[in-house]
Amino acid sequence: MDVTRHRAHSAWINAERIKRLSDRLIGVGPIGIGLDGVLAWVPGANLIYSLGAGGLLIAEAVQVGASTATLARMGLYIASNSAMTGVPVLGWAMDTLFPGHLMAARALQKDIEARFGRPAEAPRSSRFGFRRPVAGV
Repeated sequence: MDVTRHRAHSAWINAERIKRLSDRLIGVGPIGIGLDGVLAWVPGANLIYSLGAGGLLIAEAVQVGASTATLARMGLYIASNSAMTGVPVLGWAMDTLFPGHLMAARALQKDIEARFGRPAEAPRSSRFGFRRPVAGV
């Protein structure tokens, strides 16, 4: 599979958007909550969202030729995140705090960075954990 640097960086940016939307809409330091955490308390809706967002991340990974190990790790994070929704209250609370999409997105981003470098427009972390926005987000 011949993947261009531009396509790989586009996947990196898409992963960043999904990561933010799912697990970092509101965040302070290492703790954040996104749509996945809010929807954890809506039976059915969270599973649909979790699998949809996870499916988009996996599709991006496949399209840019991510390694088998990266795909397996991403699948494990997404499956774990989605499985929690089956346990009422305790599972929902755990899902609210478990950043499965964020971890899957980071795995994809690290894979892309190792092969294509970090995109120039990628956000940089500050020492307080806040990030400057990604262009277009």
